[in-house]
Amino acid sequence: MRSEIFRSLTRVMGAAALVLLGSHAQAGPSHGIAMYGEPALPADFSALPYVNPQAPKGGRLVEGTTGGFDSLNPFIRKGTVPWLQRFLSYESLMGRNWDEPFSLYGLLAESIEVPEDRSWVAFTLRPEARFSDGSPVTVEDVIWSYETLGRSGHPRYLGFHNKIDKIEQTGPRSLKISFNVEDRELALIAGLRPILKKAQWEGRDFANSSLQDIPIGSAPYVVGDYEQGRFVTFRRNPDYWGKDLPLRRGVANLDEIRLEFFGDESVLFEAFKAGILTAQREFNAEKWASQYDFPAVSSGAVVKSEIENRRPTGMTGFAMNTRKALFSDWRVREALLLAFNFPYINATLTGGRQARITSYFANSELGMRPGPATGKVRDLLLPFEADLLPGTLEGPELPKGDEAARNRRDLRRAVELLDQAGWSVRDGQLVNADGTAFRFEVMLRQGDRGGQAAMEIYRAALQRLGIDMSIATVDNAQYATRERALDFDMIRLRRDLSLSPGNEQRYYWGSAGADLDGTRNLAGVKNPAIDAMIDTMLTARSSDDFTAATRALDRLLTAGRYVIPIWGFGPDRIAHSKALHFPANTPIYGARLTWMPDVWWYEE
Repeated sequence: MRSEIFRSLTRVMGAAALVLLGSHAQAGPSHGIAMYGEPALPADFSALPYVNPQAPKGGRLVEGTTGGFDSLNPFIRKGTVPWLQRFLSYESLMGRNWDEPFSLYGLLAESIEVPEDRSWVAFTLRPEARFSDGSPVTVEDVIWSYETLGRSGHPRYLGFHNKIDKIEQTGPRSLKISFNVEDRELALIAGLRPILKKAQWEGRDFANSSLQDIPIGSAPYVVGDYEQGRFVTFRRNPDYWGKDLPLRRGVANLDEIRLEFFGDESVLFEAFKAGILTAQREFNAEKWASQYDFPAVSSGAVVKSEIENRRPTGMTGFAMNTRKALFSDWRVREALLLAFNFPYINATLTGGRQARITSYFANSELGMRPGPATGKVRDLLLPFEADLLPGTLEGPELPKGDEAARNRRDLRRAVELLDQAGWSVRDGQLVNADGTAFRFEVMLRQGDRGGQAAMEIYRAALQRLGIDMSIATVDNAQYATRERALDFDMIRLRRDLSLSPGNEQRYYWGSAGADLDGTRNLAGVKNPAIDAMIDTMLTARSSDDFTAATRALDRLLTAGRYVIPIWGFGPDRIAHSKALHFPANTPIYGARLTWMPDVWWYEE
């Protein structure tokens, strides 16, 4: 009898355990989602922690940029678009809180649901969600957007689309996306895909749209007046559907945002000094200290604001195209790093006020730690030990450089490495065994005066090694075409990296897409260990495992010598009209992306 009772009790407890496991594996719809754990903001949050919910509406902001534009469709491969447009005019199912590493909250969607293994994600749309023309956002629009962007859109959408097993409508306002790979970030990426209006494109070629074919979005701003290559304005939609959502309170306060285009940075700066522009981001600390003393600053009409941040430095520098035989040898890349005398160049161009970027995730918990790899980081790297480049396990370090222009010590080491790689000087020119001269071109965007100045100093050092380096400055359209076709030897590179790196790392450094037209892997990185670290990041179940994989990735990228790093930016520096204001609380990401203009307001 006792055994019967025990067996019955066991069955009941087992069934209860299965119920509990099932409830854990499928927690039900939620207002938000985090990469690990729970999102920080509760379901009843009223506004983001870094906004002013009572900010007044009205006024305008005018920013400037160099280059031009020949398209107003940010989602296709063809053309160059104003960088702000994607963020001002289009929304996704979920939205970011920039005070968390990676958490999303309902925007077009009122809820999100995932199982424990995140093999699928389900969304339910808000019934009130509307496009800017007043038509409702439907499940059909959502599914069409995913499929169209994945098949006909810009290559950045291709990777996600290839990981979708199927998309299905599950109700009048709901859909479910199932994935064909294990990748815990995919549920969040799905929530950030832009949603467009299907009916607008019936019978039309989305991928080859003209300048006048502006996709209809659902965000607070719509394109107003524009003149190709000169300016574009974004007007706040007074009938914007989501103005009372928690994610939108205190956001999108300006009536108009205007972006002016200039051919040169110096002309742009003069336009700001003359009051044509009302805000200016400054990335050069020396210029910030020495040239922002014009009358409008002295009178108080223009205010200089510095915004602190806790985001990774990312990588800014000059990428070597390792697809080219010239840059395929790590010793050559190390020699070119040694020839770039950072202390001297930095002192000349920024007054030494900006420290050098030391690794890709520096300034954050995700950055590699100095010295030899230990613990989980070392364990992740050891399976690839035979193929690791020097410094990976020991701790990669950048050349020290010299405050003197000649930098003899590093140049001597560069000569030794070049000699080991088969290069020697004949009649003042560096050549290989076949007599082929060491010659390459740096491609810069027209108006990039800082890059031009740095490369002029660099060229003088390379000449002492017998290397012939030329500088090509090209207009915006030609630059975009050549970058897309990977038609360059060395190129300016800027990669903003977040506190929640994920699938975008494949696009930046993954082997699979390195040779694709339009790839973001400009350096042509092809490294099995790097691919493995990205895979580990995407499948990690704990923040500790994720951090270890990211630190290992940081080591591999730094030891790869793919990029010549220059200086970081430090605090975000924005000079602006005294009528433009921002909240006292700033997010951990600082002034990244659209913090300005998103949470700013105008008040005389």
